[in-house]
Amino acid sequence: MSEFLTLDAFEEASEKVKEATVDTKLIYSEYFSTQYGNGTNKVYLKPENMQVTGAYKIRGAYYRISKLTDEERKKGVVTASAGNHAQGVAYAAGKYGIRAVIVMPTTTPLIKVNRTKALGAEVVLHGDVYDDAAEEAERISRDQGLTLVHPFDDPGVATGQGSIAMEIFKELPLVDVILVPVGGGGLATGVATLAKLMHPKVKVIGVEPEGAACLSASLKAGKVVTLKSASTIADGTAVKTPGSVIFPYLRDNLDDCLTIPDSDLVMAFLDMVENHKMIVENSGLLTVAALKKLKFRNKKVVSILSGGNMDVITMSSVVQQGLIARDRIFTVSVLLPDKPGELARVSGVIAGVNGNVIKLEHNQFVTTNRSAAVELRITLEAFGTQHKEEILSALDKTGFRPKVVRTML
Repeated sequence: MSEFLTLDAFEEASEKVKEATVDTKLIYSEYFSTQYGNGTNKVYLKPENMQVTGAYKIRGAYYRISKLTDEERKKGVVTASAGNHAQGVAYAAGKYGIRAVIVMPTTTPLIKVNRTKALGAEVVLHGDVYDDAAEEAERISRDQGLTLVHPFDDPGVATGQGSIAMEIFKELPLVDVILVPVGGGGLATGVATLAKLMHPKVKVIGVEPEGAACLSASLKAGKVVTLKSASTIADGTAVKTPGSVIFPYLRDNLDDCLTIPDSDLVMAFLDMVENHKMIVENSGLLTVAALKKLKFRNKKVVSILSGGNMDVITMSSVVQQGLIARDRIFTVSVLLPDKPGELARVSGVIAGVNGNVIKLEHNQFVTTNRSAAVELRITLEAFGTQHKEEILSALDKTGFRPKVVRTML
């Protein structure tokens, strides 16, 4: 693998991937620039969520497959993935007209299975988790002679991912900091290694979820370690063990590695949708959530948005949680006598402070004496925390004694 992760290889990869990728130009974010670094930092987004397969993975897969020998192409490739890498390999193999076998866990959502099949790949469902699928992919590789294209622990794949950094440097030569999501470490390896080859002063900071911080643990131990579990809503980076082959590159070239709680990803999703009108999956939002952790000022910062493949059910849940966390939606319980006019009185109080009622639930059985009290649960929309407090204060002053109830819509 000595031919990979060199400047010549990165230059070759950057030209080669153009055959299969779209040009994801940097987007200057006035919103994030204003929000973080006291408004002194300039924040740019690298929108890999706009790639042809919805994620950066197409880069590494395409370049790695381009380097196969004629004999290897005749036999084909195999990989294990439940997400973006599966589609990347399938798409790349289709471009070269070669066989691709993708092993996916049996728990993989049907839409992802069908998308991978639609790209021309053979899908094998095996095991409950990625590790089971990976073992089956290795067995198929041995038994059938297919070349294994690892999702991250492959220098060739990492070199292809590094084409992102090449594009960043061409578009923003004076970039100071690059934030890169970390799962197994393939993307971070390519970006950080190329950055240090071209511009050693540029800082490359890895960002991973708190619930799957395998690289942080490994860097602290000075060797590759395996976490007991990987629990995070950033499923694309829910990896228990970073790549052992690429670990030396990560250790030598990353300047730092930050960890992000899931709650911050929820907020970042809301910010991205409302201010940039883009859908970015939770793993891709790691670098956006990391912006508030940066201590420096007057820097040009690029956040790599690694992908945008998020199912609508997850999307709905994340939006709701974000709105609730920011006090823009909340539910309040009030007790009132069961007699005509009380509901109108409550509605009038809320309307008087510009609250917007989303849902009402009337419970007549909260006590045995309905004339004494029935419960009314009101789900409201507010502008934020201050407005929420104004609504609660108005209800309290009118004698309704509001009680905030934690609930989902």
